[in-house]
Amino acid sequence: MQFLCKEYQDGNPRVRGLVSDTRIHLVPSLNPDGYELARETGSELGNWALGHWTEEGFDLFENFPDLASALWAAEERRLVPHQFPNHHIPIPEHYLAEDAAVAVETRAVMAWMDKNPFVLGANLQGGEKLVSFPFDTARPSPPTPAAAPRPADYEDEHPEVQETPDHAVFRWLAISYASAHLTMTETFRGGCHTQDVTDAMGIVQGAKWHPRAGSMNDFSYLHTNCLELSLYLGCDKFPHESELQQEWENNKESLLTFMEQVHRGIKGVVTDQQGEPIANATIVVGGINHNVRTASGGDYWRILNPGEYRVSARAEGYNPSIKTCHVLYDIGATQCNFVLSRSNWKRIREIMAMNGNRPIRRVVPGRPMTPRERLRLRLRL
Repeated sequence: MQFLCKEYQDGNPRVRGLVSDTRIHLVPSLNPDGYELARETGSELGNWALGHWTEEGFDLFENFPDLASALWAAEERRLVPHQFPNHHIPIPEHYLAEDAAVAVETRAVMAWMDKNPFVLGANLQGGEKLVSFPFDTARPSPPTPAAAPRPADYEDEHPEVQETPDHAVFRWLAISYASAHLTMTETFRGGCHTQDVTDAMGIVQGAKWHPRAGSMNDFSYLHTNCLELSLYLGCDKFPHESELQQEWENNKESLLTFMEQVHRGIKGVVTDQQGEPIANATIVVGGINHNVRTASGGDYWRILNPGEYRVSARAEGYNPSIKTCHVLYDIGATQCNFVLSRSNWKRIREIMAMNGNRPIRRVVPGRPMTPRERLRLRLRL
């Protein structure tokens, strides 16, 4: 925060462009309880797990709804996307109950995500030096036809590592951070605690490294438009004050490069023929089975790797619009706007609703109309 403010005031063109063109939200601590405990104990007397949980005993990173398992269950039943969405999956009702085992911090973050149309996010952690991206949840291996039914407490010993539809984009984002870090890709030294798990890249899919259900990264991807990653900044979870300057230098360029990636892909506005914005319109990118929605002002953002994409905009009561959008290698999202025309189906539904959703009697020429039929016809007209 200090760096951005100082460099902006000093006229740094890169920082000025980033701050002027990007809405940046910074949360100093998601877990104040754990931070206070870790700060008091310090680096030498603490351990990897110290400060990981809240005062009530919640692990915030695994306290979000497990929407990935719900999506996969719907896919096996062939309900996606006609009956079950592949994006903006709703939060289960039992999870929102007052007596649900959900931390107050988790509820606050979910409300914050619903309020702001985030596009790119990162949670900063310690104890390792790598970038982790979704899915964090491991998909259970499908049972064989001859296998016996699984008990409720069954745990799969060999779950599948399921890639997201945006796997290539997530890898790009992860590499943009790791490659700009001063030491993250020096994996010849091994990992912080074990051998290198990143294949000498400094990046790893969460389910391949540390599978867990209900992570913030998976929730953000499946419930909002936001692509969220975990940045593990260094091996020491609580560095000494004398070491902070070097830690900052290690991560400074990575943080700037990562934030700049939000301007890669396509962006635009979806309006009707009168120029009015259409909120909650669906943006579909061909070949990527994960959609995004427009915000309240009809605007949208979609991070994509360089290439040519067939993109369509769809909304209830409107005819879809399709166009080809090109994403270049240079930073700067391609403008891709859509104008949707009204669909006759909306008018047909309105007429059906006025008729009580009953079939409309056809007027036969030569037969006099009853007073009720005449009244209905006048109302429809």
